[in-house]
Amino acid sequence: MAIADDLSALQKQALSALAEAEGAERLAEWKTVYLGKKGQLTQLSRSLGAIAAEQRPAAGQAFNAAREALEAALADREARVRYGDQLNAFEADQVDITMPGRQPEVGRIHPVNQTLREIFDIFGDMGFQIWESPEVETDELNYGLLNFPPDHPARDMQDTFYVETPPGTEPVVLRTHTSAGQIHAMRRYAPEPIRVVLPGKCYRNEQVSYRSEVQFSQFEFLAVGRNITLADMKGTLGAMAERLFGPGTKVRLRPSYFPFTEPSAEMDVSCFLCSGKGCRICKYSGWLEIGGCGMVHPNVLRNGGYDPAEFSGFAGGFGPERITILKYGIDDIRWFLSGDERLLEQFG
Repeated sequence: MAIADDLSALQKQALSALAEAEGAERLAEWKTVYLGKKGQLTQLSRSLGAIAAEQRPAAGQAFNAAREALEAALADREARVRYGDQLNAFEADQVDITMPGRQPEVGRIHPVNQTLREIFDIFGDMGFQIWESPEVETDELNYGLLNFPPDHPARDMQDTFYVETPPGTEPVVLRTHTSAGQIHAMRRYAPEPIRVVLPGKCYRNEQVSYRSEVQFSQFEFLAVGRNITLADMKGTLGAMAERLFGPGTKVRLRPSYFPFTEPSAEMDVSCFLCSGKGCRICKYSGWLEIGGCGMVHPNVLRNGGYDPAEFSGFAGGFGPERITILKYGIDDIRWFLSGDERLLEQFG
């Protein structure tokens, strides 16, 4: 019928004009010309009365469909005029759901934390519990109660970060070792025997190099009770070394000095890479240095709430970064804080 042809032609003309319309004013004009009360579509719809009655329903539906199509086209055109750049970018960035999906990155446990968890399991099987202590300590807890007098030269071995405090108040530091946690643990449980492992971050104002960082991890172990001897400490360390580095690992204690232990020792383990024969990692000595240890000094026991005439104990402080470096042949301690995914991927 002629009216259908006229409607189709009008729709094509309107869409063509809409495609060329730029700016809000032109779009408003287009809407008035084609969809307004006196617009061309409205004018054409008035001719419905001139067609046969049986044809009017179909013709009316065609007019409604044409109006809806033009209104939808107008809304899309308005959006493109207003948000053109954003819409184009969105369409260009649409996901093709037919493409294979990307493998998501899965989180991993940091190698130092893996070492710490292994150590916790080892000491846990020997009856030690995990005890956390503050990273910010008073100078008294970090040094004084651990038998460091104010002018003790051992303080110079640990370049300290001091926290700003009001004048006249007690000095506060970022702890230089987890040994500060010994006093917290002893005062919590004294006079009962204790066995604890104290892990955490430590801070020292050192030159950053492949061997040292200003922030590092440490774990302290402490056992206090009656009749605890140096033999108990060596047996504990031997059991730890065999679990950590493999069966047959030997332990060697070398005399050393720490203010909070007496006697004090450096602990070495037989090189698990060359079985003690000598290699580049152990500097051809057959031994690897792990950390320091010793019997708890009577002054420290007394400061923790124990009578040194009745109680004794042993303690030690090791660096999990150093253990991880030795176990896995990592050549630079700075890798651990680098966030480099290439390192972490190796410990998935």
